[in-house]
Amino acid sequence: MVPAEYYLLLSAAMFCIGLFGILTRRNALLFLMSVELMLNAASINLVAFSLQWGNLTGQVFTLFLMALAAAEVAIGIGIILVLYRNFADIDVTKPTTMRW
Repeated sequence: MVPAEYYLLLSAAMFCIGLFGILTRRNALLFLMSVELMLNAASINLVAFSLQWGNLTGQVFTLFLMALAAAEVAIGIGIILVLYRNFADIDVTKPTTMRW
């Protein structure tokens, strides 16, 4: 059986990679993929703690988190399509004209 610490280290590494992607990328698709990576890291954390403590609460929360991630992707793709239509690019620094 794999110890829970390995899952937590994997989760921390995935979260750090996702955070690095959010802080350094300008492409909206890569930004969205980084957010999904961070959500998956949280899911791994929940499942690891559920495994360690022997109850199913973490796995149930993971199912809710997967539904949240699917909704977030649907909204994110819609926003990316609007960005591409209006600016012919998916660079997140371009739409500064949409501010007040």
